[in-house]
Amino acid sequence: MTAVLAADRLSYAYPGSAPVFSELSLEVARGTSLAVLGPNGGGKTTLLRLLCGGLRPAAGRILLDGRPVAYGRAALAEFRTRVQFVHQDPDDQLFAATVGQDVSFGPLNLGLPPEAVAARVASALEDMEIPFLADRPTHLLSFGQRKRVAIAGALALRPVVLILDEPTAGLDPAGTEALLETLRRLQADGTTIIASTHDVDFAHRWARDAAIIARGELRAGPADTLLTDAALLRAASLRPAWGPAVGRALRAVGGLPADAPDPRSPEEVLGLRPEPRP
Repeated sequence: MTAVLAADRLSYAYPGSAPVFSELSLEVARGTSLAVLGPNGGGKTTLLRLLCGGLRPAAGRILLDGRPVAYGRAALAEFRTRVQFVHQDPDDQLFAATVGQDVSFGPLNLGLPPEAVAARVASALEDMEIPFLADRPTHLLSFGQRKRVAIAGALALRPVVLILDEPTAGLDPAGTEALLETLRRLQADGTTIIASTHDVDFAHRWARDAAIIARGELRAGPADTLLTDAALLRAASLRPAWGPAVGRALRAVGGLPADAPDPRSPEEVLGLRPEPRP
């Protein structure tokens, strides 16, 4: 099956700096949830900006549904309606006076009729569970609400791929839990989601696939495999995920069947019952 989005032998360097990476490749399966992890300065955000067309590679190609991305103005504008990028800081993205106006900006730019714009805005706000914020001034929102509005603005364009830069940064635990549920629901509805993060626990709980980028090299594969590789995580300045460590400890005392998956949350651990001793 052709990947929905792919990086083919990408190279990129910022002016006056050494290359961030060279000959880097990655395939993103349709409908997956992909966590991109790595140390600060390792190239996570650069990779995301290349994948969404925000940066142009020095060499290599970005492909959408197997077709190389063109960088002419019209072609790039069309590409960006299908692959949407949400900034880490929502204040880099929000600009309109009210939530409804901000979320409607993309659909209006597509030239859609007013009733279609209104439907898209309503649907995006509903997806993010914030329809009650439609008339609220954006400057009066909490940080977590602004994050949700920024994502709603991307969803209003109905992208095939949604790319999020550090989506849990600045969120409290309750906000992170709410975002997890939202991302799972969006993925269940068919949206391919890519998110960069430093939070290995978040990645282990949410992502089906993972990509770890460090020192110009990338390793990709199933999240359950990569995020239990202690040596790989250590080389990328990441700590091991909580779930696999707890899973190993529980199996050692008979609290978890040998073939059971690792727990993904404290609630799962609290619901476990030890296996009867022979």
